[in-house]
Amino acid sequence: MKPSIPFTAAVALLAGVASASAENVGVTVARADSVFLTILRNGMVDRAKAMPNVKLQVEDAQNDPQRQLDQVRNFIAAGVDAIVVAAVDGDGTPAMTKLAKDAGIPIVYSVHPPADLATLPEKTAFVGSDEKQSGTMQTKEVCRLLNGKGSAYVLMGPLNNHSSIVRTQDIEDVLATPECKGIKILDKQAAGWDRIEAQNIMTNWLSSASAFDAIIANNDEMAIGALQALKSVKRDPKSIVIAGIDATPDGLAAMKAGDLDITVFQNATAQGAASVDAAVKLARGEKVDRNIWIPFELVTPAGMDKYATK
Repeated sequence: MKPSIPFTAAVALLAGVASASAENVGVTVARADSVFLTILRNGMVDRAKAMPNVKLQVEDAQNDPQRQLDQVRNFIAAGVDAIVVAAVDGDGTPAMTKLAKDAGIPIVYSVHPPADLATLPEKTAFVGSDEKQSGTMQTKEVCRLLNGKGSAYVLMGPLNNHSSIVRTQDIEDVLATPECKGIKILDKQAAGWDRIEAQNIMTNWLSSASAFDAIIANNDEMAIGALQALKSVKRDPKSIVIAGIDATPDGLAAMKAGDLDITVFQNATAQGAASVDAAVKLARGEKVDRNIWIPFELVTPAGMDKYATK
């Protein structure tokens, strides 16, 4: 597992930037309708407002890899000083990296790791969280609550998305351990991080009449979709262990209501702020770590209150 550093330490490493020059930073975010990515974007915007002479131009890729690549091209043509990308998927990132490198413009990937993470050139960085922590924390807590026995449905993000792939593998790895191998996965389906898609999938699962004890979702939005499906058939969510990831405001509200049992806090605000810090520092010719890790944190009802203000 890659080492994580607290957000305060990450900012301390990156925040010593001079303010003598003005920097224009182009930001392209995978989709504007994502709750998590909205928090990430707000973290970037708030950080830039606190930095003298830094301006952001933020674009919505509308979940379209080609649109996002075109946005990077447009940033380069406009002569921005640095680019930040919350990628639609990893497959499109090598082309963005090459465009930025050829133009001599720093590029920082945020949240979603680039496919070329291991070979990123100079003036390039990744800011995110180690996904091996997220699904592992989540599923170990599911296992603990079920005492290592039962059955579960798994709601996955997009099949080509790095976070979704790793989080799902985390689930499978934990359930293969001796203490958790008594928990069987009944089915797993991709719901694209989306609440409505997850609700539809959960509705189909409920119609199968299979008994189950847990729903493990790759994010809070899909967990909430599953909750909505349960409530539509008057199934008590409290009779099932339900787990998400991200500790979004809606996820925390569901936990406060007693419906969501587990989530994992991914500090989108911190990731956004650190991404802007890294981009500005690279634009000013300073060095940053190639990988900047913001740790995940397990959230349960007993300790959820402190995350309401993060």
